[in-house]
Amino acid sequence: MDDARTNSVIRRVDRPVVPGGTLSGIRLGVKDNIDVAGGSTTCASAFFADRVPGADAEVVQRLTAAGAQLVATLNLSEFAVGVTNQNSAAGPCRNPWDLDRVPGGSSGGSGAAVAAGVVDLALGTDTGGSIRLPASACGVVGLRPTIGSIPTDGVFPVCDDVDTVGPLARDVALVARAQRVLTCSTAALPAPAVPRRIGLPVQLLTDVDPGVRAVVDAAVAVFGAEVVPIEVEGLLDAQDIVYTLVYADLARIHADRLATEPDRFHPDTLVRVGLGRGITADERAAAVLARQALQDRISAALDGVDLLLTPTMPVDVPRADPDDVLRVSRRLGQLTYPWSLHAGPTLALPVGRHPQSGMPVGVQLTAPVDAEDVLLAAGLWFQEQTAWHTARPPAVSR
Repeated sequence: MDDARTNSVIRRVDRPVVPGGTLSGIRLGVKDNIDVAGGSTTCASAFFADRVPGADAEVVQRLTAAGAQLVATLNLSEFAVGVTNQNSAAGPCRNPWDLDRVPGGSSGGSGAAVAAGVVDLALGTDTGGSIRLPASACGVVGLRPTIGSIPTDGVFPVCDDVDTVGPLARDVALVARAQRVLTCSTAALPAPAVPRRIGLPVQLLTDVDPGVRAVVDAAVAVFGAEVVPIEVEGLLDAQDIVYTLVYADLARIHADRLATEPDRFHPDTLVRVGLGRGITADERAAAVLARQALQDRISAALDGVDLLLTPTMPVDVPRADPDDVLRVSRRLGQLTYPWSLHAGPTLALPVGRHPQSGMPVGVQLTAPVDAEDVLLAAGLWFQEQTAWHTARPPAVSR
């Protein structure tokens, strides 16, 4: 395993493999905010350099019990705060498609490790887009599951209202297998199926890079489904709602660290964690109500279509820019935050390459609560028609 170029691995793991199982032979990496016993689980923070959990998180137990071979814990933005994976005590993670560009975040190590072939399957966490953005930036598949369908026991929190754990892999088929294990489902895996009606949320398509839009339009044409323009009242407020919830919780979770040792945070993390100190209980309560109202409207918008589709990122994968992390982060997450407020699942799927840079471009497919199979079936069908998921990054020798 050679990870020197992407810096996607924090700790390598060598433990016996459970024989047999549906994930036998699959190399697994786990984002380092998910407990892995036998060594440190650091959350990519100096605060947790010596933190050793006594047991694996439930999601790790389920995957390894199914035969997955745990080989590494993976880099992330410190405490899963940020979407570029440059603010890590383990050093910045790099995108295997272009080492000068970010891998997305906060599960950047998960996306980069899968794309570079360091692991076959990775676990990430997604609060505001932290599985979907690395999947898009690194050209792999990532699933943000229905809230509550996959346990978060043993996962260091960002915001309990919107935190999820989900799998990343090169193809939808492996993501589907992992989803079954993670949810303890014995249902048959979905068969490929093309959606009949795709809803396009028009409010989210007005501020998208032309190259990204061209690739996404081509992907919609591959599906060949009836396209239905969708407008959801308040959808453009989603980012501010998520920020209120997340930053209020971060300030509470890290209150003692902020008060006693603020300089131990990476500077970018410190800025973001500190943003929540001025958010009042009434403002957070109002954001909870706004989230509930937007969930209802998203669910209503899904009534007349099989799924909703948007780009995952509105721009090309950016180059690392440590001096402008807040602006870059807000821009990158512009299209993921609405679906963080939805209680149902979203699948990030690679659909092409940017016409200028050649970097991966992805879409998000969103379905009703517990309708993961609708997304997985559509993704399987798309990957039967295309070969984007089979491409290998040129920046990393195979």
